[in-house]
Amino acid sequence: MAASPIEQFEVYPLLPIQVGNLDLSFTNSSLWMVFAVALSTVILAISARGGALVPSRLQSVSEMMYELVANMVRDNVGSGGRKYFPFIFTLFVFVLFANLLGMIPHSFTVTSHLIVTFALAAVIFIGVTIIGFYRHGFGYLRMFFPHGAPLWTAVILVPVELVSYLSRPVSLSVRLFANMTVGHVLLKVIAGFVVSLGVFGIFPFVFLIALSALELFIAALQAYVFAILTCIYLHDALHMH
Repeated sequence: MAASPIEQFEVYPLLPIQVGNLDLSFTNSSLWMVFAVALSTVILAISARGGALVPSRLQSVSEMMYELVANMVRDNVGSGGRKYFPFIFTLFVFVLFANLLGMIPHSFTVTSHLIVTFALAAVIFIGVTIIGFYRHGFGYLRMFFPHGAPLWTAVILVPVELVSYLSRPVSLSVRLFANMTVGHVLLKVIAGFVVSLGVFGIFPFVFLIALSALELFIAALQAYVFAILTCIYLHDALHMH
């Protein structure tokens, strides 16, 4: 019987740890998060240590990621966002490597789990909200009532703006989770056709290669989207609407 395409998302403990009623087990998901952090750290450390005038391929990739995020912060947040660059760069690199590692056969895609993406989005949402109130005080509440709008529209605009604001972590997390989950399910289904069709599996195999290339692009794109939306939320916190 062919394996279910959903089995690849199963989380299971590698090192069971139980503290009272709290399950703190080290799982396969935890392992691949460690891999993502370790691999990205090693690559960035090695590329930074070189610092050659004519960069190597590894150094070029690291510099491209740095410039990409730096331009993203400058264009979407402004000069005030410079102090938050390390966080956004770390966020981008983690999501990127987690997505790319998930493309390795028999690996685990941590960003295909909503709890992981929502945890990242919740940290961003809470952090941005704290920054907004720290910078503007209670004036940050003007986010929910646009300047210049007639007072009588408050009964409509305030609930709409409040729902829109509170939905940010949901939309941010679901977008990444859904894209990674759907893509990997489709890859698994097509791979099943390759095996079951035998010699005629060459046709779905060609499609599988094209789809894998597309998924690699989507993995990088979703890391970019996650980071740029963080920049947009940060811009609102620093500069209001």
